[in-house]
Amino acid sequence: MNIKNTVAFVTGSNRGIGKSLVEALIHAGAKKIYASARDISTISIAHEKTEIVPLACDISDRDQLNELTRDASDVTLLINNAGVLSAGNILEISPEKIEHDFETNFFGTLFLSRVMAPVIEKNGGGSIVNILTLLSFASMPELAAYNASKAAAWSMTMSLRASLADSNVSVHSVFPGPVDTDMLDGVEIEKTPASAVAEAIVKGIEDNEEDIFPDPMSKQVYSNWREDHKGVEKMFAQM
Repeated sequence: MNIKNTVAFVTGSNRGIGKSLVEALIHAGAKKIYASARDISTISIAHEKTEIVPLACDISDRDQLNELTRDASDVTLLINNAGVLSAGNILEISPEKIEHDFETNFFGTLFLSRVMAPVIEKNGGGSIVNILTLLSFASMPELAAYNASKAAAWSMTMSLRASLADSNVSVHSVFPGPVDTDMLDGVEIEKTPASAVAEAIVKGIEDNEEDIFPDPMSKQVYSNWREDHKGVEKMFAQM
């Protein structure tokens, strides 16, 4: 997909990867970007040539999602970036935290994709991009709900790709490793800058890559996983 002159919709665009994605899309020549967040007062992006439209959007609110066909009827590129992360192992984490992660990371991504896919198709085609995680492949025990919700979102993304195979809407999965954002603030691990990850994602979309590994760790872990997935599972289980 050529990003130039596209109309993009980016969830969770007030910080981290989302904000960097808006900036990368501007640099790539997007015509218009719906920059969404739960609270639009937290969005502070402006540009002379690209129209930036702050849009209040809580992807866990299904009634609100259904209104987007009216509020963002010209979209050709949807980037499902919004996500949440709850800590806790699978034996101890509360049901409420599990539901919280699934409501955003899985159901929110699913239902926004279902709402926007016909819009993108009607507008001549484009792409849906789901920001997942390396932890879709192998679980870190203390992030059990997050792992599971993102793994489910990966499976859903493959189903979405298959269901849209005969349409003019392509579907992309993105599997970042650790990224230097507020979500991982305080976690002592080597992290890739959000700006570099965003630029790699945009390049992957333009290069038509179905599965995008946007940083050195994600590329290395995926290569190792293909060779020895049980070895990667055991390695992550010790983290």
